[in-house]
Amino acid sequence: MRAVLLTGFGGPEKLEYRDDVPDPQAGPGEVRVKVGATALNNTDIWTREGAYGSPGDPGATAGWRREPLHFPRIQGADVAGQIDQVGPGVPESRIGQRVLVDPTIYQGGERELAVTDLLGSERDGGFAELVTVPAENAHPVDGPLSDAELATFPTAYTTAMRMLNRAAVRQGETLVVTGASGGVGSALIQLANVRGAHVVAVAGKGKHRQARELGAAATVERDAADLAAAVEAAAPGREIDVVADVVAGPSFPALIAILRPLGRYVVAGAIAGPLVETDLRTVYLKQLQIVGSSFGTHEDFAKLLEHIRAGQLKPLLAASYPLAELRAAQEQFVAKGFFGKLVVTPASA
Repeated sequence: MRAVLLTGFGGPEKLEYRDDVPDPQAGPGEVRVKVGATALNNTDIWTREGAYGSPGDPGATAGWRREPLHFPRIQGADVAGQIDQVGPGVPESRIGQRVLVDPTIYQGGERELAVTDLLGSERDGGFAELVTVPAENAHPVDGPLSDAELATFPTAYTTAMRMLNRAAVRQGETLVVTGASGGVGSALIQLANVRGAHVVAVAGKGKHRQARELGAAATVERDAADLAAAVEAAAPGREIDVVADVVAGPSFPALIAILRPLGRYVVAGAIAGPLVETDLRTVYLKQLQIVGSSFGTHEDFAKLLEHIRAGQLKPLLAASYPLAELRAAQEQFVAKGFFGKLVVTPASA
């Protein structure tokens, strides 16, 4: 089959397009999916770069579980396609089903999520023509959305849902979303709106209109000289109940400062830098909660499917690339000059 192999930690040169990769075979309890489309995520870039560090060394080269990866690896967590083979123990009636894949591969409760295998990281993923997954991770889907549109959902939206759940966001609360033009940020806007929250979106120039169209009640310039003052001006008379952050970096102190007493800060990314400083007196005197979050649970994925089927979420497909141009797709992804999600499609490789 055709696939893109990640041959080691490093830059885009570590991505190798091949047309002679052996076809994977569905094992016991598994299905094989003929890939229709696979979306890109920040974790693809950070995993390629080995940018997750280790508990004792923030600069160490490692995958998201902060341990070595096995190469070569096929990346790509967000897969939509059609089942074309089943392994022992899986009904043959599943062959031909159109599916959307839950990328987290674990059993048990949510504590196991912290050590899950992730499709495209610990297990070969969807930047290929074929991929195998546990049968229970391949969820039947129907409806008018294309494979490319469906692939925009899994990681970003379940990550966003997990953040909202971890921070217990409720109807009527005011939520500040950073990185609002990215996959997780735009998902946060939509999912928070489903809950009836009031969203203030922090986004770069030229991306405020799209954020408002998704449901943000107000927008703030990402590079505002005084972020706290800009948020206050955008939400006059409203206390900030929750900050949902995927950016971190230099903005972290301001994001902590804008929270009301007993407010909650939830983080699932650090695009602008993982090492931050703040005045802990602000945290304890205001009795703030700082909450870490990462990938969504199986329950989050099931809820996401309900929202998709109900037509409550808009797929934000910014561009599609042939599989052979994955390097170019990742370069555009890093440049952040788009709103929503990028996908690759093996059929046009």
